Amino acid sequence: MVVVAGATGAAPLAPVWAHIAHPPELDAALPQHRLLGKARLSAYGFEVYDSRLWVLRDFTAENFSKQSFALELAYLRDFKSDVIADRSIAEMRRAAPIDEVTVSAWRQAMLRVIPNIKKGDRVMGINRPGEGATFWVNGKRVGDVDDVEFARLFFGIWLSPKTSQPKMRMALLAGSA
Repeated sequence: MVVVAGATGAAPLAPVWAHIAHPPELDAALPQHRLLGKARLSAYGFEVYDSRLWVLRDFTAENFSKQSFALELAYLRDFKSDVIADRSIAEMRRAAPIDEVTVSAWRQAMLRVIPNIKKGDRVMGINRPGEGATFWVNGKRVGDVDDVEFARLFFGIWLSPKTSQPKMRMALLAGSA
């Protein structure tokens, strides 16, 4: 959920995923999923998070917002929830104009579903086409944001061709047809 300006893009993953090769919450939330790609975000020499994209068999990058998938982030440092929300909004605004009333509502929604993060915490967002997004933190469901446009722009931070991190997008989508 944090994409830091000036980031260097994807790098090989370290053992951050070793303890959880397969997140158990995926079985209930996204049956018959597969790992499509993974990447690490580094910014100004600091490692920020590792990411993994879990998809269903017929996933296509061009229509990501109309498909079920899970984006998982494993944080490599601590972040306050308001920093994550503000950075996410800034990245979402790269793709589309967002009015201030909507920004305020989306920021509050993110603060509700994304707590302060500690190094090692895992956050998973699940795209629910036509509905919005569901969020899990460290394997526990923490809430939903029932807004299709929020979900499209939020997951677009990583998956849209307009992302500020095209190398990370390419790595996450590496296994797509």
